[in-house]
Amino acid sequence: MSIELVFATPRKLPKARDLKGRVAVLDLAFASEAGGGSFETSTLPLIEQLGPRLAAWVDHHDSLHHARFLGDPRFTLTTKAEHGACPELITPELVERAGTVQTIVCHSDFDGLMSAAKWLRLGLEPYPGADDDARAVDTCLGEPSLIGRRIERAVRARPRDTGLAGLVVRHLAGGLADTALWLDIDAAGRELEAVEKRTQELAKRLVALDARVIFADCTERSGSYDKTMLLLLGQKQRPIAVVLDGDSVTVAAAFDSGLNFLSLLGLSGGMPTRVSIPKKRMNDLFSALEVAQSAWPRVDDRQQRD
Repeated sequence: MSIELVFATPRKLPKARDLKGRVAVLDLAFASEAGGGSFETSTLPLIEQLGPRLAAWVDHHDSLHHARFLGDPRFTLTTKAEHGACPELITPELVERAGTVQTIVCHSDFDGLMSAAKWLRLGLEPYPGADDDARAVDTCLGEPSLIGRRIERAVRARPRDTGLAGLVVRHLAGGLADTALWLDIDAAGRELEAVEKRTQELAKRLVALDARVIFADCTERSGSYDKTMLLLLGQKQRPIAVVLDGDSVTVAAAFDSGLNFLSLLGLSGGMPTRVSIPKKRMNDLFSALEVAQSAWPRVDDRQQRD
């Protein structure tokens, strides 16, 4: 029996009525207030509407709302510090306990696609070291293998391409046996070169606000760029990187930095070392980071984007 794949993000969840049969939700964080929504308005309605059709919810992002589901066997919920990536949580025992599912809803990033593929393989890695690759990619610590790098570059080049996402899951679920599938994956990966070049140009906008924080405004630009790459380039100069993009501000630090932006900003959940908040809260962020007000960047209200 085939299993339907649905790709989502914590802020863009599918409607329960559109999901077939019993459902496994993988690598989707409980929504927090950071993105303008909340657990109560985004995540909880899906959980309640699925009801007994929810076979499993597996995630490794922090959330104060995890406590609501302690003792519920459908939920496997940890913090990012406990498990740097989601696939390592998907074991043969977990898949067997969940039982037959007709639909997998997963995050559309590398970690989520790997999680879906591992579920389809009944908890077995698509290739030796796949779990390690997912951890390296999701924590930005260490380097993934050549296989992981090829897939990760394709996914980063086309983050909203659900057709490519489906092909990646299919290739991984098949144990990489169909070598012809690499053609489309590698073609997508090559598109990242232009994105990386554009990101390097945007990195010239990085300005140190103090000894700890560096900032770039990427609201006005020509073409898409890789925000994760830009944040990492910033972190090579200062421990904390902040990027303004239109009406969204993203702050990030190294996974092993010990920083927790969730508690710093009073947010209920997400990734402790990387948070996106509305632009209107940018000054709150700089205040919480103890950046001198005289160093706060001056930005206008234009939100021109490509």
